[in-house]
Amino acid sequence: MAFDGVLLSGLARELQAVLANGRVDRIHQPETDEIHILIRNNGRNHKLLLSASASYPRIHLTERNKENPLVPPLFCMVLRKHLTGGRLLSIHQPGFERILEIAFEVPDEMGDRTEKKLIIEIMGRHSNIIFTDKEGKILDSIKHVGENISRVREVLPGKQYVFPPSQGKSDPLSANSDQMISLLASRDHSIRPERILADTFTGISRTTAEEICRIAGCDMVSGRQEADTAEKIASAFAGFLSKVREGLFQPVILLGEQSKPKDILPFPYGLFPSEQLKPYPSFSQALDDFFAVRDRMERVQQRTSHLHRVIKNNLDRCTKKLDMQRTEIEEAKKGEIYRLYGELITSNLYNIPSGAKEVALHNYYDPENEVVLVPMDPTKIPSQNAQAYFKRYSKSKTVLEKQTEFRKETQEEIKYLESLAEHLSMCSNEADLSEIREELVRGGYLRRDSGKGKPKQRMVSMPHHYLSSDGFEIFVGKNNLQNDHLTLKTAGSSDLWLHTKGIPGSHVIVRTLGRPVPEATLEEAANLAVYYSKGSSSANVPVDYCPRKNVKKPGGAKPGMVIYEQYKTIYITPSEEKVQRMKKL
Repeated sequence: MAFDGVLLSGLARELQAVLANGRVDRIHQPETDEIHILIRNNGRNHKLLLSASASYPRIHLTERNKENPLVPPLFCMVLRKHLTGGRLLSIHQPGFERILEIAFEVPDEMGDRTEKKLIIEIMGRHSNIIFTDKEGKILDSIKHVGENISRVREVLPGKQYVFPPSQGKSDPLSANSDQMISLLASRDHSIRPERILADTFTGISRTTAEEICRIAGCDMVSGRQEADTAEKIASAFAGFLSKVREGLFQPVILLGEQSKPKDILPFPYGLFPSEQLKPYPSFSQALDDFFAVRDRMERVQQRTSHLHRVIKNNLDRCTKKLDMQRTEIEEAKKGEIYRLYGELITSNLYNIPSGAKEVALHNYYDPENEVVLVPMDPTKIPSQNAQAYFKRYSKSKTVLEKQTEFRKETQEEIKYLESLAEHLSMCSNEADLSEIREELVRGGYLRRDSGKGKPKQRMVSMPHHYLSSDGFEIFVGKNNLQNDHLTLKTAGSSDLWLHTKGIPGSHVIVRTLGRPVPEATLEEAANLAVYYSKGSSSANVPVDYCPRKNVKKPGGAKPGMVIYEQYKTIYITPSEEKVQRMKKL
């Protein structure tokens, strides 16, 4: 997103107006790179979020709560020691940079009032939150940057704080019209003007530069420029920055496909259709909404990486085991020849001389009565050779039976692990993850935490709950444990059960209350079954459906594994848009 200097300028004004002179009440650090500061001001509590996430660094007020660790991290404890009870003085943006300095008035060791700063640098993977004293000495930072990481600029306790390298850019607020015209008039005409603006001035993103050029009437498609282009762009640039100086911001969220938040803009940019721009009363509300889903999904992905590895390792193990079983089965199938050798020897006992290493015997099972060369052990008499072959045949038959059964079990385990992987990929919160983790523990794939004290209560996740266009309730399991409970415990015998044919996915239940299921509801439920399955990106996916009473769980089957009979099949090409249109309860 274009979290540029323009947007940060508007946000700084907004936070200054809301938080200035507020008292620091509490400080938490729910994530390794995120701080929450509760500030009491004008009779209200405000939660200020500062994040140095490599993917989504930001600062804004938030209404959302996160679970905090039982033991606060060291950086959080340092902030609590110095800032709790202090007063927020100001929020300042130096030189239109993507940096905010938050000044606090706090008591020092002697009880005198002194100033300390919390500085957030919003710079992608180099983002950081740095705490300094009045003279700029670093007291601590949420990310320590030593010489081994950066030789240009160390960020460590005891070091003097210095601003990040400026990359040779200028402050746009100090640029005058003559400088702008000179810069644009002397440019290489193979370089587009919006690139000149973004590369020359601090805090001007490419999107903002394109909007300024649009205001100036530049031909953004062909790149053709009129003679007075430099003057027009300079005028548009000055007009744009005039709105920034006066604080005439109108924050909007730019919506992308399926109306998903794509970007945040300080003004409604004419670059985009008005229907794609969703206005917000404040930057904080826009940022809070924008990052809510993205940040949650990133955190979930971080927490699922270990579980993904556990599932992948077990899938690899099962795949290797399956290959070995297939090889042994193929070898065991060759055992039929040992039975033939034994029977041919038995039928020719008196015609085979003792001590023979090989005998040629007619195969009376063959219509052509062809001759078969049968290897013999010269140290054994013919009857002993026959018994040895029958024994080898019996052994290979046992191996074939066992390995065939083992192969079936391995195939079932692979199917189960694939379903676990699919459900894990659809997790959206800690409760969903908790149930997948519990399922892995029950299956023996993961060891249960053996932490001291009382075991932590497992968070409970609920199935997806939709209402069809005909008013039927539809439930969708999020994991195998939920699938079992939903199908075998919750659903009534006359409810409709759906599942993708031969594809890992969720159990779907339509609560019928004894009513026939309309075609529209059936299609919506089948669409949900495909959407929440491994076939979500495929076309014409088969979905089996039948009354719940026709679904059974075999003894000893793994969670989510069932068998069903007397079913019908419907073919569905999944549509996320249809899912989004459904009412979720």
